[in-house]
Amino acid sequence: MLITKKLLTSFFIYVILEQEGENMIGNDWDEKLKIIWDSEGFKKFYRIIEKEYEEKTIYPPKDYIFNALKLTPYKNTKVVIVGQDPYHGEGEAHGLSFSVQDGIKLPPSLKNIYKELYDDMGIEIATKGDLTKWGNEGVLMLNAVLTVEKDKPASHRYLGWELLTDYIIKVLNNKEEPVVFILWGNFAKEKAQYITNPKHLIVSSAHPSPFSARNGFFGSKPFSKTNDFLKKNKLKEIDWNINTK
Repeated sequence: MLITKKLLTSFFIYVILEQEGENMIGNDWDEKLKIIWDSEGFKKFYRIIEKEYEEKTIYPPKDYIFNALKLTPYKNTKVVIVGQDPYHGEGEAHGLSFSVQDGIKLPPSLKNIYKELYDDMGIEIATKGDLTKWGNEGVLMLNAVLTVEKDKPASHRYLGWELLTDYIIKVLNNKEEPVVFILWGNFAKEKAQYITNPKHLIVSSAHPSPFSARNGFFGSKPFSKTNDFLKKNKLKEIDWNINTK
């Protein structure tokens, strides 16, 4: 039997998933998502993603695919900001919705998010785009699709990521503690169908993109609404100011 490089690659990916399937994230998300990690469907899908990384330029870097889940454990999640898919430009995406790595020019949507944050809460507009601090505050910055091909927005939509991210929303919907779900734009609003627990709050509006921000995003006050809800439920409010440590 001829063992090709392609066959070997598929075999080693399978072995890695078998060995690391219960420790994909490294925190309590692994237990919450165990049914996904153990499923043959996910393993098959992830081999497709691995192949994409081998043959094309895919963002974010492979080590950052699950960055949002690694940064914000299930038990710490108080707020979810749902994005569409990662930025598709070089060096931008690092696994957090709407966030870019340090040193990267601020994308237009993030500029508008900062503008609304200033108008809503008076927080000085930041010059850096890394939103890691929000993740540490309990804000899960989850894209509906976790990977994208370079310069091809939405190229991995419907490839299979939605099955995972829909399930994440369903798991959070079952959380005993109240959670705020921030849904910007129609793509994110599709997740509202999975948020049925009356304990939670949905804050939705137009997308912060320059094409839609003036159609309902500006003036929507998502940040103060979130903190008012958390305070009402005796939970620590989010420090949205990324200019402070």
